[in-house]
Amino acid sequence: MTRNPVKLISEGFSPVPSLEAYDGVRVSAVDEFGGGTGGAELDAIGVLVFDEGDLPEGIGLDRDALGRAGFEAKAGQTLMLPQPGRSLIIVVGGGPEAEATDATLRDAGAAFVRAVKKATTVGLRVPSIGSTDAAAAARGLTEGVLLGRYRYDALKAEAREPAIERVELRLDGVDAEAASAGIAEGLVAARATAIARDLANTPPSHLTATDLGEVAELLGGRFGFDVEVFDREQLIELGCGGILGVNAASAEEPRMIVLNFLPEGTATGHLGLVGKGIMYDSGGISLKPSDPMHLLMKMDMGGAAAVLGAFTALRDLGTTARVTGWLMCTDNMPSGSAYKLGDVLTARGGKTVEVKNTDAEGRLVMMDGLVLATEEGVDAIVDIATLTGSALRALGETHSVVLGTSQPLIDRLVDAGGATDEATWQFPLVRKYRKLMESDVADIANLGGTNAGATTAALFLAEFVGDTPWAHLDIAGTMNADADDAWRSKGATGYGARLLIELARGFTPVD
Repeated sequence: MTRNPVKLISEGFSPVPSLEAYDGVRVSAVDEFGGGTGGAELDAIGVLVFDEGDLPEGIGLDRDALGRAGFEAKAGQTLMLPQPGRSLIIVVGGGPEAEATDATLRDAGAAFVRAVKKATTVGLRVPSIGSTDAAAAARGLTEGVLLGRYRYDALKAEAREPAIERVELRLDGVDAEAASAGIAEGLVAARATAIARDLANTPPSHLTATDLGEVAELLGGRFGFDVEVFDREQLIELGCGGILGVNAASAEEPRMIVLNFLPEGTATGHLGLVGKGIMYDSGGISLKPSDPMHLLMKMDMGGAAAVLGAFTALRDLGTTARVTGWLMCTDNMPSGSAYKLGDVLTARGGKTVEVKNTDAEGRLVMMDGLVLATEEGVDAIVDIATLTGSALRALGETHSVVLGTSQPLIDRLVDAGGATDEATWQFPLVRKYRKLMESDVADIANLGGTNAGATTAALFLAEFVGDTPWAHLDIAGTMNADADDAWRSKGATGYGARLLIELARGFTPVD
């Protein structure tokens, strides 16, 4: 096969540039900034200020003076206080101290580093962590600082902002050992999210399904999980008619990438994760309109990116469960060989599907992965996919949609989303809508009616999980940020990586 000529211009290109950045960053809990030198070695020092109470020492101004400068200590607000010959001081609004949580501290860390775009060595003083504990506070701050500085500059001649090299966190009155443990967790979780962001931000000319298989093998070798990559011929042997049908028009081969993490000792359970990996979605014969959403379709593999990112954290965070992932990867293109409306595809396991819209392709590649997960005998399946515009229209960019057949599993996902500030909201799996996908020529059609698109898409996936407890995350709304928003940097958010990590770490079979 002739290689993509666009891709050939970037020899040595890495789809995961954040790996190098995270190798170079150091985050620590300190009693004093700058190794006891009063912060002189740091480019900038942030001081968290709540909207009431005494001001921390070292600011040099009282509340009246800060107020005259427009600083009211609202959450996320910042004010720069230059000091000749010393570290730049930034006061960071924390809002009400009584409402301080790891989520608000994560946002404060992001607001701080965005205010000092050129600083490479920074310190952040937090006089109170509110109702949260030391480890959670330190983890939130670490994630906020690192994810807030994230920029995808891999294809720019010069980076917009220098990478963070050193972060010192001064958390007054907290246990240093617990804070250090939280920092270590935050580093791993932020790195996983950055990897997911890198992959989703990479242009489709620079990241094909084949390339993603190679990236997975690289990451597996480094972070302690096994990787098996299945090519087109192997997918034919497996009878994976969904992914093969979607791939029919593409010049690039499909890949199913199977990830397997085994913990030390006896596993507490076996969790299956299935990620949608549409490397670029043109819509196929049902071609998408040429609008800004089309440009974002390089991110239609955000589910697969989140799963792969999560796997990079499992060993380092001491995950006790076995976790297996199926990344179903291809692009969806139009050509003379494309699958067509009216075609019937046969999924792994034999169920037939009438194609009523080739832009409803995500569920077609996912169905094969779901069947394989059930055959593996996992205790539960979670799939994650940028699946429907319906999810985006219903909940916007802050919450994903969750549906499923197991309420205990859904509850765990909602809790994991709350713990990581990757929020999700449960929709009902309305079984009566199943009739909207009836077909005269096949077992099921791949499209429902005009309304309830997120629900009908989930009902389609439910056809392929059998009796295995299952939940579905539709991240079409949360995959991208149009502008910097707290720890969500503009572009791919990496949504789902930290949520899945939280779910997987101590996973046990659901009731």
